[in-house]
Amino acid sequence: MPISASAVSSLRQRTGVSISACKDALEEAGGDEEKAIEILRKRGIAQAAKKAARDQREGRIFAEATDKKAAIILLGCETDFVARDDGLLSLGTDLVHVLLTEGKERSGEEAKKRMPEAVQKLGENISVVEAHLIESPVIGTYVHSNGKIGVVIGLNGGTQSMARDIAMHAAAMNPTVVSPEDVPEAAVVKEKEIWKEQLAKEGKPQQIIEKIMIGKEKKFREEHALLKQEFVKEPEKRVEEYLGSVHIEHYLRLEVS
Repeated sequence: MPISASAVSSLRQRTGVSISACKDALEEAGGDEEKAIEILRKRGIAQAAKKAARDQREGRIFAEATDKKAAIILLGCETDFVARDDGLLSLGTDLVHVLLTEGKERSGEEAKKRMPEAVQKLGENISVVEAHLIESPVIGTYVHSNGKIGVVIGLNGGTQSMARDIAMHAAAMNPTVVSPEDVPEAAVVKEKEIWKEQLAKEGKPQQIIEKIMIGKEKKFREEHALLKQEFVKEPEKRVEEYLGSVHIEHYLRLEVS
């Protein structure tokens, strides 16, 4: 039976083997992709499909930016050894550059094209876990030296140096939101239940409990908010004081965990 180019492409993405080998296997399998994979495995040349089901517990973050645009990608893999391999570093660097310069669609196409070969070469399940493209008047990025934490900050003004400083702060302090009002209500409700139980066990009167709860909620929200944290480079200031009239338009933090 005739084998379509799309069928060959799909099998190649899953196995990483050559176009001709995929076409031969599909012809032998009568067009059945799963049977074709079995044929390729028996021939000892299909590895990517087997590895794709394995857990990705490690990874590496890549970022690249211009004055007003930033791209950031998290590549997942199975071991820290592969996360530090030159092959994965080269792949991530190339993909994030394509994302920045040519956009998400083109970057996705490049990932599909190159991932099977990377899986075969490095011997692990590798994939793009997250990919983001962010634009703001001022952009700052920071990737920690171990490649496991990456941050993008977009400001409505100020300087790249300022944005990078905030990105470095966020990498270290891990704020979950920009401002106290952004903390999810569900998270606050959960904490309130814990506080109430603790205070009740301490024998505090109800009217006192309510006042204490207000203070605890304020502190909880501020601890998780980027703007309210003490700025790591100038601890006498909060981040919002360091920024002055400049506002944070975008905040994205990725971490390999």
